Amino acid sequence: MTPTPTTLSRIDTVLHERFGLPGFRPGQREVIGAVLERGGALAVFPTGGGKSLCYQLPALLLEGVTVVVSPLIALMKDQIDFLRGRGIDAARLDSSLTGAEAREVERRLRTGELRLLYVAPERFNNERFLDQLGRARIGLFAVDEAHCISEWGHNFRPDYLKLAETARAVGAERVLALTATATPPVVEDICASFGIPRESAVVTGFHRPNLFLRTSPTAARERDAVLIRRLTKRPPGSGIVYVTLQKTAERVAQALSDAGVPARAYHAGMDDEARTAVQEWWKESDRGTVVATIAFGMGIDKADVRYVYHYNLPKGLESYSQEIGRAGRDGKPSMVELLGSLEDVATLENFTFGDTPTRDALRGLLAELLGGPREFDVSLYSLSSAHDIRPLVLRTALTYLELIGTLRQGTPFYAGYKIRPKTEIPELVARFPADRASFVEGVFAKSKKGREWYTLDPATVAASLGEPRDRIVRMVDYFQSEGLAEVQVSDARQRYTRLTEDADPDAMADELEARFARRETAEVARVGQIVELVTREGCQTGFLLAYFGEERDKPCGHCTWCETGRATEFPPLPERGPMGSRVDVAALRQLARQHPAELGHPRQQARFLCGLSSPGLTRAKLSRHALFGALEDRGFAEVMEWCEGEAR
Repeated sequence: MTPTPTTLSRIDTVLHERFGLPGFRPGQREVIGAVLERGGALAVFPTGGGKSLCYQLPALLLEGVTVVVSPLIALMKDQIDFLRGRGIDAARLDSSLTGAEAREVERRLRTGELRLLYVAPERFNNERFLDQLGRARIGLFAVDEAHCISEWGHNFRPDYLKLAETARAVGAERVLALTATATPPVVEDICASFGIPRESAVVTGFHRPNLFLRTSPTAARERDAVLIRRLTKRPPGSGIVYVTLQKTAERVAQALSDAGVPARAYHAGMDDEARTAVQEWWKESDRGTVVATIAFGMGIDKADVRYVYHYNLPKGLESYSQEIGRAGRDGKPSMVELLGSLEDVATLENFTFGDTPTRDALRGLLAELLGGPREFDVSLYSLSSAHDIRPLVLRTALTYLELIGTLRQGTPFYAGYKIRPKTEIPELVARFPADRASFVEGVFAKSKKGREWYTLDPATVAASLGEPRDRIVRMVDYFQSEGLAEVQVSDARQRYTRLTEDADPDAMADELEARFARRETAEVARVGQIVELVTREGCQTGFLLAYFGEERDKPCGHCTWCETGRATEFPPLPERGPMGSRVDVAALRQLARQHPAELGHPRQQARFLCGLSSPGLTRAKLSRHALFGALEDRGFAEVMEWCEGEAR
């Protein structure tokens, strides 16, 4: 649908009447106009720049539903509450919904009642959902955190890679990509992937003159004392302390609390309820500090953050820009300070090196995937364990195989179900007419009965009853949604179809290995750019802005270099002895002989010595061995070189 002049003229009216806002923020009008007039746009706005309005407002002007793809459930919930409060029909589809809730959302999508539907990128792996979208009119397909679709961006997520093709497959009439961090190459990549005209990419700029960018590199042994001194002597204000490891978040939060600073930890290892409690406490506090891994702050609407500290070095300029962007969103002066030192470099680089699979692992994976029937299903957990490839890395490899036309992913399913009926089976059966009652009775008769729970494999039970598997699953879903039984699922399986019969496993292993090597090189380079930001001669804000393609003609006046007129220096690394003095080489060799599948390759040995777990090490319980992590303070590359030489 081509927007009419009348449609475009209603933008301001909708802004005032439906959203209660007096005017647009920089870039918003341009993005909305590009979406309505040219059928697509890319919005690169800083954190807090108002990206969400760029799809919320067009959703009220366009026919059909606006599909919003976001990895952030917290953001989905907050935005849906806001929209419903404005009388706008919005919903989400995610794993936290009950069967009945999901079916109600699907009904509103089918009838055209929904204006906005929020989904996670993983939802598009579901064939049933794709079929529902294909039958709906999609006026706008909006992708938040769009830098994740680019292999050259940070926070790369494999499920994002397929979104551009998905938007075309479901017939989306318009596309909007949104991100807070995109370098010029990533902007080009996003526009090319989604078919967005380059002139429809709106980059509002990253300069935040209200933020003082301070770099104070501090040796690890002194960091706690320095941070406590900062937090106890500063004027009151809300803050975030970013750390790399979960255990660091717990330890530092406790140290701050002991020093009288209201502080709590936040990281992915906490359960949802605990994380939500911390988030709500911090949102309501005007002086609380959260010590967090990078998971914290995305999608949270809190404008009065006065301080952001990086206890450890961030993993790249994109992450750094996004994290400091959570300070001072109200425009008032705020301090962002980096305390990390060169001691953090090894940890950051090791995460990247530890993800890269060996060629043998890739070759074994391909042999399994290409050597069986054309249509098959696999347990990603089992694949990960069998080939010693981390789960996220495995999903990336499988996505690469989809993109090069070797595999097509189908809808995932569960091979195992456990059911605990709320009533006795005869009473449950009696609720149904004769034919259905016989079917229900047969399902339970073919299931394995425990004291309270029935265990069944839907495929096996279906075969024994001569019924479709889907009928078994629908019955179980019905019991759960109606409160007739408690249901647990297990053994997640992923369906695939092999699209080619003549694939060369060796050539494909070379291709995958090269892709992972490029990512490894790019991620390590990002760490080096953070080191350069700290130590360079010249305005640090200018260097950061130039990375994102924004040039300034004069120093900023609000960074450490502008304040002191000289480059910052890192404290020297602590003295570390030769690796052979810290590792019993004979014991390592013997261990490798005993566990060739887990330690047969120098890269696997380097992972082990650097304290980087892998599915193979976990399976063999080697992460409990005394040598595990013996060289965790050393760089992965030098440890692997040592393993290739002296340790062999």
